[in-house]
Amino acid sequence: MATDYTPEPTGSGLRAQVQRFGGKLAGMVMPNIGAFIAWGLITALFIPTGWLPNEELGELVDPMIKFLLPLLIGYTGGRMVHGQRGAVVGAVATVGIIVGSDVPMFLGAMIIGPLTAYLLKQFDELVQDRIRPGFEMLVDNFSAGIVGGAMAVAGNQGIGPVMNTFSEWAGDGVGWLVDHDVLPLTSVLIEPAKVLFLNNAVNHGVLGPLGVQQAAETGKSVLFMLESNPGPGLGVLLAYWFFGPRRLRPTVPAAAIIHFFGGIHEIYFPYILMKPRMILAAIAGGMTGVAIFMASGTGLVATPSPGSIFAYLAQTPRGAGNWIGVYTGMLASTAVSFGVGAALLGFGKLAEPRADGDDSEEKAAEDKAADEKAADESATEEKAAEEKATEETTAG
Repeated sequence: MATDYTPEPTGSGLRAQVQRFGGKLAGMVMPNIGAFIAWGLITALFIPTGWLPNEELGELVDPMIKFLLPLLIGYTGGRMVHGQRGAVVGAVATVGIIVGSDVPMFLGAMIIGPLTAYLLKQFDELVQDRIRPGFEMLVDNFSAGIVGGAMAVAGNQGIGPVMNTFSEWAGDGVGWLVDHDVLPLTSVLIEPAKVLFLNNAVNHGVLGPLGVQQAAETGKSVLFMLESNPGPGLGVLLAYWFFGPRRLRPTVPAAAIIHFFGGIHEIYFPYILMKPRMILAAIAGGMTGVAIFMASGTGLVATPSPGSIFAYLAQTPRGAGNWIGVYTGMLASTAVSFGVGAALLGFGKLAEPRADGDDSEEKAAEDKAADEKAADESATEEKAAEEKATEETTAG
């Protein structure tokens, strides 16, 4: 599947398949980035810790993150598979997993939306030439209603609880690392969880409550910075800006501004989904930042919500040591993430898809062997011609 945001990978190897999968995930999210930005701006402005706290307008935040955004993703995913009919049943099925879960169901919507549309597509192909004239609308409407309703029930009873369990496991894993004082390793779980849109579940469901307890005792907590640090994401975006696909580079500066100054981390998740290997850059940057935070003994007084540089400035406690530790860690995580990301992009050489996909190296080797064979044959022919000329000269 080609999108406006990432070219269609060629070839049939594992890497091409992973890139296609990432492209499909990005294709479900990128068209809805405007909605993510709207939610992020409302969150940044009107929540109790925002710039313009407003209790009435702040009530928009929860319905948007739990209902609107997953529905848009499920709708878009269904549309990608089976057009408008797929979009409708994808949205209907997504409601089932939303109601069956306590956390924002972005990942669940990415699963059930396309799956429901695919089932409807299979049904439509099965009955395409078997519907009697005059019954087309009846069959189309009832088939969409039955498939969408059935998948909503299945999502509510099956996929939703599974996603809840997955979120709980991720939270438990982070909690274990925190309890055993190996905080830098939390990035191995946190960064992939963020890209799967579990960032709010990890931050507000696990790290936030633990951080509040720690801050109540010591006046600050490093746990507030494990997920919210904008450095790793900024480094990934900068790597894309300098070394990413050329058609994608113009989109990066605006995304970096929204991410770093607006605190909307969701804006960079699709860039990693396009090239899943870039998650290693985010992990490396996150581990670097956490290691420096721990070494300097710094922390924040509360959760920086949203995770922008302005929120960090507002939540950094007094004391030169705290300020140096917080922003040194942030800058270092950005630099490491950028460096690793640039290397993973081959400093521009691996950013663009190769003409022959995963088979290009094998083809290049075959071409080289063919060239060598042709050169040998040419040399043999030239030698034979020279010998013949020498014989003719001698005979003359």
